[in-house]
Amino acid sequence: MINAVNNPVWSGTWVAERLGVELVGDDKLTDLLGLALRRNPKRAHLLVSNVLGKHVPQSPSVVYGYGFALGRRVRELLGAEEAARAVVLGYAETATGLGHSVADGVGLAPYLHSTRRPVASVAPAGGFEESHSHATSHLLLPEDPALLVGDGPLVLVDDEFSTGNTVLNTIRDLHGRYPRRRYVVVALVDMRSAADLGRLEGFAREIGARVDLVAAASGTVRLPSGVLERGQALVARYEAESAAQGALSSDGASWPVAQFPAPLEGGAVEAEFSRNPPGTRGTARPAPTGLHSEGIRNHPIATRVELFWPPGLPDGGRHGFTPSHRARLENALPAMAARLAEALPADARRVLVLGFEELMYAPLRLARELEQVADAEVRYSTTTRSPVLAVDDPGYAIRSRMVFPAHDDPADGPGERYAYNVAGAGFDAVVAVVDSAADTPQLHAPEGLLAQLAAHTPHVLLAVVPSYVPEPLYVPERPAMLPEPLRGPAFSSYPPEEVGWLLQDLSDVTLEAPTEEREEAIQSGGAHYAESLPVEYQPSEQYQELFHAALEESAARLALAVGAVTEIVLAERSPRPVLVSLARAGTPVGVLMRRWAQFRHGLDLPHYAVSIVRGRGIDANALRWLAAHHDPSDVVFVDGWTGKGAITRELADAIKEFEASDGITGFDPEIAVLADPGSCVRTYGTREDFLIPSACLNSTVSGLISRTVLRADLVGPHDFHGAKFYRELAGADVSVDFLDAVAARFPEVADAVATQVKELLSGDREPTWEGWAAVERISEEYGIHDVNLVKPGVGETTRVLLRRVPWKILARAGAGADLDHVRLLAEQRGVPVEEVAELPYTCVGLIHPKYTRGATGADGKAVNV
Repeated sequence: MINAVNNPVWSGTWVAERLGVELVGDDKLTDLLGLALRRNPKRAHLLVSNVLGKHVPQSPSVVYGYGFALGRRVRELLGAEEAARAVVLGYAETATGLGHSVADGVGLAPYLHSTRRPVASVAPAGGFEESHSHATSHLLLPEDPALLVGDGPLVLVDDEFSTGNTVLNTIRDLHGRYPRRRYVVVALVDMRSAADLGRLEGFAREIGARVDLVAAASGTVRLPSGVLERGQALVARYEAESAAQGALSSDGASWPVAQFPAPLEGGAVEAEFSRNPPGTRGTARPAPTGLHSEGIRNHPIATRVELFWPPGLPDGGRHGFTPSHRARLENALPAMAARLAEALPADARRVLVLGFEELMYAPLRLARELEQVADAEVRYSTTTRSPVLAVDDPGYAIRSRMVFPAHDDPADGPGERYAYNVAGAGFDAVVAVVDSAADTPQLHAPEGLLAQLAAHTPHVLLAVVPSYVPEPLYVPERPAMLPEPLRGPAFSSYPPEEVGWLLQDLSDVTLEAPTEEREEAIQSGGAHYAESLPVEYQPSEQYQELFHAALEESAARLALAVGAVTEIVLAERSPRPVLVSLARAGTPVGVLMRRWAQFRHGLDLPHYAVSIVRGRGIDANALRWLAAHHDPSDVVFVDGWTGKGAITRELADAIKEFEASDGITGFDPEIAVLADPGSCVRTYGTREDFLIPSACLNSTVSGLISRTVLRADLVGPHDFHGAKFYRELAGADVSVDFLDAVAARFPEVADAVATQVKELLSGDREPTWEGWAAVERISEEYGIHDVNLVKPGVGETTRVLLRRVPWKILARAGAGADLDHVRLLAEQRGVPVEEVAELPYTCVGLIHPKYTRGATGADGKAVNV
């Protein structure tokens, strides 16, 4: 087993013996550093830090402690007053977490780190070159252009201070733009040679500023003549021999690790290169699919853990991180770490939290907090862009290497990325932490990072931190923060993981009005239907029996449609969709789709419910929240069924308006539905007009949530739309019963789903909008002249009977049990049911076209025009 930390053999021995490299200086220098070789034309050796958390998994408390302690030393050097005026700048990618930790130690200093990820909405405030690095160009992209302006000290943090070129390039660039009197350079190790020792002092005199240096240890590297060429030859020889022996996997997944039994003699590259046989240490190679060697797994490679990262909080210092940001993070860390701890397998004893390139600080803080609460040994490291030779030898710092494709669409194009000392390290679980920009198909691909991790550890967890992208300057003013989604049991009877409601709770507001009053106000133009709520229908015992009978009868058919539409979404829309149901009828469907993805693929999909109002569009604030927390291209809007397609058109228009107003693109307006009898969408489970039992009831089958409310005196321009939670109806609630009854049928319909999906994917699914044409025809034939009063399909007809003033019901001749509940409701409300020979839907509900309260008799049932 690889254990690069607490190794009794110095992890620089292998390189020192073969290339004659010496590390001299403080006594603790060899505790902090090891040596490795890399493919780099500028420097053969690599100083590998044991306390940085990049290449070597280390206790997160140790990693954070070193940075924080350096920050405290800077604070002592500057004094409290000057420290309060300081700005801390870290270097990408290696020192982003270290610099952030230093800023924490300094105290009130804002933090910024350089980045290699350009952001179109942020103008660069500077840039510089790192001459010895594998990838050199750095950008400074503060959200606040004034962050680097001022005369307070600038604290520059890197993992090592060697030639000083990087720091000099930085100061030279920034001093010309934002001159100041004092700079402090901070590094874990000061490794300047004797020739470089005077450069900082001379440069300080040149620019007329003071430059101090703070380091945890100091020393230097003694390099013999010709070491660069010899190191390059050693690396090239190994790679050539490995390729000749077929050591490179055909899919480019992972390099095996060689063992070198003896040091080179006479300075020549003479080592034996041997490939470890299968089953020996250091060669744990993934299967071509990225799965464990024992066979194909029917669950996903990684289990997603929802952190509930605070909205609007930057994921790091790429665009600046202020003391107020720090306070918000500190408050949120315990709950986020608790979610990670809860997701870990109970028997996990060694856990690695693996960060991602520049995203070092957030994973570090999560790991440090997890270390306090988890009953396991927690280690922390991150992936990297830098290619380093791996040698399975106790005297070498990089014992194993995993290779995988870049998964964040880097500006410099695709390429390999690496994780070191993870394979063979005996971790029971790995928590991969990435930002949302890196949560891409490449991450989840068979050759991607998650598959590579799954080949070396039995449990892989994935936590995604929302990528923070500053809004463009001079946008219309709006609150920086929208509230977190409402969740059960505080809001709705659904378990909290099933759905997050992007709504505001109006439970304490009286919104209900008698059905007849609402109908008169709506049709007279005096009120919009979304400004009030109907009185909740309380089903009779006979009607409840009908519901349960209908559920028993249709559960398998419903399960088949759920499976089919979910599989089509996964195949065509996104491998990691974000389900967004249209509240409230779409919400039970969204929960069922989430359950199918979990049942069939082990996916833990996020699911939210949002409000859409006919004539007023979708909740724009909900879209803003979704765009801030997820990639809009992954969002799939979900509804139960289509009628004539009014909501389908409403959503398409609303998305266009939102793109124009906010400049946020990527949302796909096409709805995924269980049933599409109106032929309005391409993503559906069936086009049959059948009974979806959740249409039989109102809130008692929808988590006890009302329909949504949009009223100017209750919902401001920066608020989510509203809804009520009918806690008092808990005794009649069948929401979870409905879900469980359908989900219980998943196993028996699995084969039928596969067949149906194959047929749907190969068939013609283009919308014909025949439903809309039928509604227009019925509207004219029956003298209604308003398509909004014609509600086609079983679900819409049921809604008419439950919430509106119905005029009559048109039923397809010969329709059977699907309409039992409709006939009962019609009888209770005195509404005639007219059988029609040629009807494209099972039934159609007609709302009273000339309604006033005077149109009804004393019993409220007469509906003559």
